[in-house]
Amino acid sequence: MYCFIIFLESYRIKEIFCMKKLLITILPFLYMVLIWILSSNPADALIETPFSFDDLMKESLHLIEFAILYWLIVFAFMAHNKWSERASLFAAIVAILYGLTDEIHQSFVPARSATLIDFIKDTIGVVVSYLIAKRRYFH
Repeated sequence: MYCFIIFLESYRIKEIFCMKKLLITILPFLYMVLIWILSSNPADALIETPFSFDDLMKESLHLIEFAILYWLIVFAFMAHNKWSERASLFAAIVAILYGLTDEIHQSFVPARSATLIDFIKDTIGVVVSYLIAKRRYFH
C-alpha cells in the first residue's frame, strides 16, 4: 500500500510538472495574441490617463512589450532544456519580426499608424534583453 501511495504522489508531481511546462511553452503564443488584440484597437481605446506623462508611458511600453515576448520565448526554451546561445538569437529574431508584424498590422487599423520609430523602440527592447541574456548566460 505504501509503495502505491508513493507511486501516486510521484505521478501527480510529474503531472504538475508537465502542466507547468505546457503553460510555459504556450505563454509566448498567448502573449502574441494579446499583442495582436491590443494593436487592433485605436491607440487610446484601452489606456487613457489624465496624466501629462500619458504619451511617455505609452511610448515607453514599446521598449518592454517585445522584450517581454523575448523572455517568454527564452523561458519556453529553458523549460525544454533547449536553451543555448543559438536559441537566444532565435528568440530575439522572432520577437523583432513579430514587432515588425505588429507595426504592419497597425497600419491597417483605423486610428493607428505604423511608424519606423516604434519598430526601432521594439527592437531596442529586444536587443537589450538579448545582450543581458548573452552576458548572464553565455559569458
